[in-house]
Amino acid sequence: MSDRISDIGEFGIIGRINDLLKKEGFLSERVTLGIGDDTASFLPRPGFELLVTCDTLVEGRHYLPESISFFDLGRRAMVQNISDIGAMGGRPLYALISLGLKPEIGVRDIEEMYRGFLRELNSLEAAIIGGNLTRTANGLFIDITLIGEVEQGMAVHRSGAKPGDCILVSGFPGQSAAGLHLLLQGQNNPRILSHPLVRRYNTPSHRALLGRAIGQSGLATAMIDISDGFLGDLGHICTESRVGAELFKQKLPLSRDLLRAAAELHRDPYDLFFGASDDYELIITCQPQNASLLQAVSKEHCPDPLREVGRINDLPGGITLQSDTDGDRPLVSSGWDHFR
Repeated sequence: MSDRISDIGEFGIIGRINDLLKKEGFLSERVTLGIGDDTASFLPRPGFELLVTCDTLVEGRHYLPESISFFDLGRRAMVQNISDIGAMGGRPLYALISLGLKPEIGVRDIEEMYRGFLRELNSLEAAIIGGNLTRTANGLFIDITLIGEVEQGMAVHRSGAKPGDCILVSGFPGQSAAGLHLLLQGQNNPRILSHPLVRRYNTPSHRALLGRAIGQSGLATAMIDISDGFLGDLGHICTESRVGAELFKQKLPLSRDLLRAAAELHRDPYDLFFGASDDYELIITCQPQNASLLQAVSKEHCPDPLREVGRINDLPGGITLQSDTDGDRPLVSSGWDHFR
């Protein structure tokens, strides 16, 4: 029988985590003090701004524990933080991980979770440099603070979109939402976990390398990752930039998997595309003459094309959908809300 956290205690699990990180994690030469003291320290690079983000996953609220492995849970938690750094045009450097753990969780399960963290960090040469552990009675939670960097003055914000800008999107938004609905509908079906959209929900991919390349190009006026849903996050750009948006229905990228899932779920595929969904694709705005240049940049860093789906206008806060058959209709900018 494998050890549980309650068998080896807090400092036992910290020791096991530390050993795993030394053997399997990336070791940065700029970290002057890592795990083992009250704080970590590192040397920032001259000419760079530091980027800091944090995000939390709570059992039963952000994931279904019976439907995801600890390894995939670690990957999922880290991806959503990496995505935020990438959406600013930066690169991740250091992670601080705080966990709320039930004492009956197996030690090997925690080690597998850390291997999931490292699966996403190692390829980016980013390191885990600290964190915290506490006991919880109501379910596991993961809280990650991720530190990154970007060249001074090169960060891409939400607030730079201008009337006349093109709206571009990577990949196929809405697939994670469809995967969650399929998972909830088919929880008694053991094969549902292998469905490609359920895999999209459980282990999404970030676009940090694409975001970094777009930031380096200097051609984007605004950028955001889709963590709340396409409309919700486009709405964030509109609010911060004090602009509106017009979307072209015929240009919205609906994947075949999404269309099939929508039919199976008896849902409108556009509702899945627009609604709450953590896809971690990118929404980018740019001047029209630069759209093709950014699409060329995208080909080097993203397997799916970067598509133009609309234009920014001067009607603050409003988002409309233009259709060749149905005319124009207003859309309500809504997305994931933790308290609804």
